[in-house]
Amino acid sequence: MIFIAEIGMNYEGNMDFAYEMIKQAKLSGADIAKFQFGWRDKPGEINFINLKSALQLKDWCDYWEIELLASIITEESLELAHDVGLNRYKIASRTVIDNPALCEKIISEGKETFVSLGMWEKDDFPFGNPEGTNIKYLFCRSKYPNYPEDLILMPKIFTPKTYFGYSDHLHGIEGCFIAISRGAQLIEKHFTLNKASQTIRDHTLSALPSEFKQLTELGGTMAKLNKIISNS
Repeated sequence: MIFIAEIGMNYEGNMDFAYEMIKQAKLSGADIAKFQFGWRDKPGEINFINLKSALQLKDWCDYWEIELLASIITEESLELAHDVGLNRYKIASRTVIDNPALCEKIISEGKETFVSLGMWEKDDFPFGNPEGTNIKYLFCRSKYPNYPEDLILMPKIFTPKTYFGYSDHLHGIEGCFIAISRGAQLIEKHFTLNKASQTIRDHTLSALPSEFKQLTELGGTMAKLNKIISNS
């Protein structure tokens, strides 16, 4: 079971906040701390991440023994990921629609790649059957926030031939538990230290450290029970 704390832009461009969020993500049981490379990243923008700051994020993640992951939005951000030495990649829902050529390039490197399909409306998968490949599709609905009725489309069961995991945009963590009960092997949940912040819209639908810890502890136990049941 993999738990991703999606920090995204919730660090608000403040590297001191970024450090504390990485630390709290680790203490909350997250396996991965995720940022976004290539989105609102021009000098002076809230998510400006250059090589120096990206390497700083990597050093902090290494110190706290949590993996650094990033959504790759542009060609330049893929090069940044190379320079930092990311072990695997994330492709955001919008990138699947806006830049499929970049997605193909990322996937062609052969590293494990998580692909959110929050905007994908077709019956087939955009980059083929994922079984036996480095592609791991994530069920997602690209609304901020999602509402319970959006989960009607959630797969009844997550399998290697379909969806590997779930990227959550609901308030609370209940949707994550539903996905785990259906076999999701990965949960990505937005992460914050302050839900009241108005700087970034994602704060309100994010999990606080106490909520994320509940998610990893109870969700991890559920995943283990799922495995025992499936093997019995």
